[in-house]
Amino acid sequence: MKDILLVDGYNMIGAWPELRDLKEKDFELARDRLIEMMAEYQAFTGFKVYVIFDAHRVEGIGKTYHNYRVDVIYTKKNETADERIEKLVHQLKRIDRRIHVATSDFIEQSLIFGSGALRKSARELLIEIESTEKGIDKEVQKNAKKTTFDKFANKR
Repeated sequence: MKDILLVDGYNMIGAWPELRDLKEKDFELARDRLIEMMAEYQAFTGFKVYVIFDAHRVEGIGKTYHNYRVDVIYTKKNETADERIEKLVHQLKRIDRRIHVATSDFIEQSLIFGSGALRKSARELLIEIESTEKGIDKEVQKNAKKTTFDKFANKR
């Protein structure tokens, strides 16, 4: 089974410069951009990604959606993202699977670590995302060169 990454959505939006700036203009767009970034990360790394948002900022309380094959979870009324993440860690934990939690909330990191999950700070995940984007760009360039070469070779 593949590794799982649980992401505290609003924590990342508040910590990553691009999303923080976007949030000031359009909060929903910042959420969508985070989900898009996590979808690219999921596709490149093979991790199963869940993005968890506190429901107090959005309609559709307690719902789970699938955007770009990423599970997007909005907590129930009076449930925090931290609480939902803790529940998910316990539900998804298995001997053959590693669970990573992305949050910069120090208390949450301690609780998660005590539950057997691995933690990533918002900064660590951002560095991984940037590395993933570079890896995707390299793959695209490599495939473009191969396609050009194949077309040229077939014309001969």
